[in-house]
Amino acid sequence: MKKLMMLLVLLGMTTGLTSLTWADQSKVDAVDRLNAAANVLHEIMATPDKGVPAEVLDGAKCVAVIPHMIKGGLIFGAKHGRGVSTCRLPNGQWSAPAFFTITGGSWGAQIGAESVDLVMMIMNENGMKHLLQNKFQIGGEASAAAGPVGRHASAGIDYKASTEILTYSRAKGAFAGLDLGGSWITPDKDSTVAFYGRDYPTQALLEGQVPAPPEAKVFLAAVRGSKAEAKEVKPSGM
Repeated sequence: MKKLMMLLVLLGMTTGLTSLTWADQSKVDAVDRLNAAANVLHEIMATPDKGVPAEVLDGAKCVAVIPHMIKGGLIFGAKHGRGVSTCRLPNGQWSAPAFFTITGGSWGAQIGAESVDLVMMIMNENGMKHLLQNKFQIGGEASAAAGPVGRHASAGIDYKASTEILTYSRAKGAFAGLDLGGSWITPDKDSTVAFYGRDYPTQALLEGQVPAPPEAKVFLAAVRGSKAEAKEVKPSGM
């Protein structure tokens, strides 16, 4: 009986998360996500000892943010979220935002559910190529690892070596850390159409072929300002 109850709860949680994540999007929803992503960047960078090092920001080809990603677990973990990304252009500016979804699951002894803010730094050309694709799997085609934290990366950490994506997560629940292995990244067509009025390809957006609308100003300003915040914020006690 107890096992049956656990299975029913699991099915209800998974169904609820899926329906929440894949609901139709309006332009207001898309703009709200851009602004939420900007807030996530500001808050993570403002954390004295746990922020993204300036060296990582300097070397990042693209930045992707998933605000309030839902992570639930009962027997196995499930991840569902909608995010937004931008890539550095040859002129030093940042591209118009591209919307995407992340879905995946991993077996483990997890019980609970929570909202996680996730930032992904795409560090090299291979990682950027994956992001430009219609669909790719983290841990499959693209490698990912937890990124170094602090105002500066430790000298002994070669964060540019082979890892394509460095991840930074922030949660207010019981889970510690976040395993993205097996997660799939796919374009979020609903949000793209809602925001731009048509379904632009991810590659066209991230390569600068589409101008950034005024509604993207707050998010892009947060990405540009992250480097300055990383250098200005001092560790506590100094």
